[in-house]
Amino acid sequence: MLKGREPPAVQPLQGQDPDRIADYRLIGRLGEGGMGVVYLARSPRGRMVAVKTIRAELAAAPDFRRRFAKEIAVAQQVGKEWTAAVLAADPDAALPWVATAYVAGPTLHQVVVEQGGPLPENSVRGLASGLCRALGGIHAAGLIHRDLKPSNVMVTIDGPKVIDFGIVRALDGSTAGG
Repeated sequence: MLKGREPPAVQPLQGQDPDRIADYRLIGRLGEGGMGVVYLARSPRGRMVAVKTIRAELAAAPDFRRRFAKEIAVAQQVGKEWTAAVLAADPDAALPWVATAYVAGPTLHQVVVEQGGPLPENSVRGLASGLCRALGGIHAAGLIHRDLKPSNVMVTIDGPKVIDFGIVRALDGSTAGG
């Protein structure tokens, strides 16, 4: 889709960051948001993964862990072609976490900011097609992605990939969004 773009820089781990989460060895920080911190990690088999930890105050909220576990179970059913695959999770850990396939590349936000304006028409068409397929897969699994924004769309050599489902809600209403 777009050539010559570098993936976002990995920040060093900070003093309060753990060295490991479950079997994943943490390498650095990919980012931090309202739900928690996202780390770049290596699996026991050497695969690069993104591990997202949930903030302690959210984990302590009534009903959060049950909702988080349901959201993970449904997210694992989403097709992998247009989204980051959910690999493992532990909603019952002291610090709940979810591991997804690491998607290398810049975010759509970074691409537009770096270019300083609109994307070329062909790029927009490819992006729109990929996002429609991603959202179709997400909805087919029974989820609504409630945090779809340019910073949650990775631009890869194979087309766009939707990441960080953030706060999702099941279409059948059994999982409350919040």
